[in-house]
Amino acid sequence: MSEHQASEQPASNDNPLLVTEGLPPFDRIEPGHIEPAIEHLLSEAGAKVEALEAKVTPTWEGFIAPLDEIGRRFEYAWGPVGHLFGVKNSPELRKAYEAVLPRMVSFGLRVKQSEPLYQALKAMKESDEWSSFEEAQKRIVNEKLLDSELAGIGLAGEKRERFNEIARELSEISTQFSNHVLDATKAWAMTLTDPADAEGLPPSLLQMAAQAYNEAKDESDAEATPETGPWRITLEAPSFIPFMKHCPKSELREKVYRAYVTRASEGELDNTDLCRRILKLRKEQAALLGFDTYAEVSLSQKMAKDANAVQEMFETLRSASWGGAQADLHEIQDLANERGVDKPLRHWDIAYWADQLREQKFKFSEEDLRPYFPHERVLDGLFSLVKRLFGITVVAADDLAPKWNKDVRFFHIQNEDGETIAGFYYDPYSRPADKRGGAWMDDCLTRRRIENGLQIPIAHLVCNCTPPVGGKPSLMTFREVETLFHEFGHGLQHMLTTVDYPDAAGISGVEWDAVELPSQFMENWCYHRPTLMGMTSHYETGEPLPEELYEKLCEARTYRAGSDMLRQLTFGMTDMALHADFDPDGEETIFDVQKRIMEKTSVLPMFEADRFLCAFQHIFSGGYAAGYYSYKWAEVLSADAFAAFEEAGLDDESAVEKTGRRFRDTVLSQGGSRHPMDLYRDFRGREPSPEALLRHNDLLPKA
Repeated sequence: MSEHQASEQPASNDNPLLVTEGLPPFDRIEPGHIEPAIEHLLSEAGAKVEALEAKVTPTWEGFIAPLDEIGRRFEYAWGPVGHLFGVKNSPELRKAYEAVLPRMVSFGLRVKQSEPLYQALKAMKESDEWSSFEEAQKRIVNEKLLDSELAGIGLAGEKRERFNEIARELSEISTQFSNHVLDATKAWAMTLTDPADAEGLPPSLLQMAAQAYNEAKDESDAEATPETGPWRITLEAPSFIPFMKHCPKSELREKVYRAYVTRASEGELDNTDLCRRILKLRKEQAALLGFDTYAEVSLSQKMAKDANAVQEMFETLRSASWGGAQADLHEIQDLANERGVDKPLRHWDIAYWADQLREQKFKFSEEDLRPYFPHERVLDGLFSLVKRLFGITVVAADDLAPKWNKDVRFFHIQNEDGETIAGFYYDPYSRPADKRGGAWMDDCLTRRRIENGLQIPIAHLVCNCTPPVGGKPSLMTFREVETLFHEFGHGLQHMLTTVDYPDAAGISGVEWDAVELPSQFMENWCYHRPTLMGMTSHYETGEPLPEELYEKLCEARTYRAGSDMLRQLTFGMTDMALHADFDPDGEETIFDVQKRIMEKTSVLPMFEADRFLCAFQHIFSGGYAAGYYSYKWAEVLSADAFAAFEEAGLDDESAVEKTGRRFRDTVLSQGGSRHPMDLYRDFRGREPSPEALLRHNDLLPKA
């Protein structure tokens, strides 16, 4: 399509991706709108950048502000496309998305590799105006300089061309990787027809599995019921996790487990070669930039000073967890032996026997808790908590927002003066057909000053909770409750920002290994008695969670803490090893690396057929490459932050409120405008210590 044709595309009121105010019209966006809108914007933005380059003024208003305005247009056009790619995927959407993706990547590189713009950034740092800049402005300029350097501004000729080829290919194959995982997850299912095979499965899973069968069956097939089946078990988390925990038949667990850990590792959807290709391209990219490894590239933008700091954290947590994990395995093996199992437990046995031991130890299962966590009640409890902590009120505003699915909700956030300061979409339920698994927060609109006032921040909060089934409301597992609190923590940092510069507002500009601090901090409140009791109400009787169950839940919090810690360390250490010392051209495979790491992080040797890395979207198609350690790094921060509330007195409402406002006014509101360690010191009065995390997990050395 020529530039002239692109500029002749329909006006913004005809193409919903070309609106420039209000909320994105998600109810009107179709795949056919994507190419015309993005072509139009790329042409328009290209002309603006050329004009800027021709007469660049190295001042904030003369240079950064016009770039921000270009960014705002793409926020309205490209942002919704990326969002729908995750929550309303379709062959048509994929085709349109992949058609324009290379051009979007090229434009991003075009701006970051612009010599006039780069020189203008350097001139700003050397100007008299620099000393009067706010800290947020200085961080933005420094970040843009680093972005340009990491985007190859220092490269010329063939090296620049090769760098750009790599960037385009990485963008394309990471999208392909993600699609393969979604398709492989969706493609596999196991139908149970014999009631004997469904024995032991909780009613909630039977209902969901019967409903899944009915949605997938041919019209001529009889309807499934929760009582008589058939039951369709899938690899989606709300199905896979409870099945592995409750199915008493080892051979069925093995079948499901093998399917899960080999997703996207064979046939047309095989990601094995893509993994190696991605790692090879990242290594080449790093070398072009003058780094020895891609891990060094990643860490250049992180809070951790260097790889040694990350490895030191890994070893502190690993050594503290190893003994506990060994004891965990012995305990469940002993229980299995007592109940007639006469051979060593395999990987597909762990979740089942761990849950059996949990029930024996604590006399409850996750399914016992589920009836006490109706979705709406949990939301009410969460909203009540953030009002106490941060002085904000969450108000339903469903009728004010266009949506992409009937189950999506929309809310406003009001401050203590009743002023609307933010909003968020909430997409709660699993939809295997078109929505990717997991849970995430993403920005819809960023806080910024615009011509007619202030654009308030709008967040996307996406979960994959158990949907309503069989006439019952959505009943959440406790893990789903924790996940909701986690994502809302991310949302709080996006929505409570007081920064008016979009490149430093919310989570923008926050070092990646600090970005999980607010989210993991919020999870701690799920065990706080008044908070937990305030969000429980049995869906039939209205009774709150019995005190006895609450106490057992708290006792069980550190159950298998060593094993859980090592599992996360496996992911983080494997990620770092793949990006720091793996040779993509060598004989060693990525699975050899995983096996090598698991010799240090898993008391059960790696399952020979494990191909989990082929579905490890965080590092191969997400933002966590050489950065998965960030979860643990930030968990040290979050546990230490929650300890500030413990020290102030969790039962002292005044102290909790005071500490909550301090957390709001530092970590949450200032976000990317200052270095996270400076913000943390302002909140805590000192640098973080890992002691609180080890204490919360009962992993401190015993006296």
